[in-house]
Amino acid sequence: MKLEQMKSPPGSTKKSKRVGRGPGSGHGKTSTRGHGGQKSRSGGGVRLGFEGGQMPLQRRIPKRGFTNKFRKEYAIVNVGDLNVFENGTEVTPELLQAQGLVKAMKKGIKILGQGDLEKALNLKVHKISQQAQEKVLAKGGKVEVI
Repeated sequence: MKLEQMKSPPGSTKKSKRVGRGPGSGHGKTSTRGHGGQKSRSGGGVRLGFEGGQMPLQRRIPKRGFTNKFRKEYAIVNVGDLNVFENGTEVTPELLQAQGLVKAMKKGIKILGQGDLEKALNLKVHKISQQAQEKVLAKGGKVEVI
C-alpha cells in the first residue's frame, strides 16, 4: 500500500454541523439554539463556574493555607553540574545561563550540594547551601554571595 492510496476507515470522519443554512439542512431557522432563552441570545450564556445561583464550588470548599507574596524563587543548580567549567573559572549567573544550566533566571541562582565537584571554581551566586559551600571550598575554590 502506498501513502497516496491510504483512506480513513468508514465512520471515522464526520461532516461538520453547518448551522443557519436553510430548512433543508436540518439546522436552519434557530440554528440549533432552540426557541428563546439565555443560551439562544447573542453573547448569551453564563460565566465560568456559575451554578445557577447555587453557591459555586470554588466558594463552597474551605480555604486553607497562606501564600507569601514576597517569596523569592531561585533557579537551582547542583554542585555536580558545575564540572562542565574549566579549573579556576569565575562562575556568574550570566555564564550559567549561557551554558544552559539555568533556563529562567527567576529571582536569582542557588547552588545546592548534590553531586561531587572535581574542579576549583570561583562562584558568584545569589545563594548557596552550606553543604555546597563546603564542597567548593574543599576543592580550593571561592564563594561570593552577590
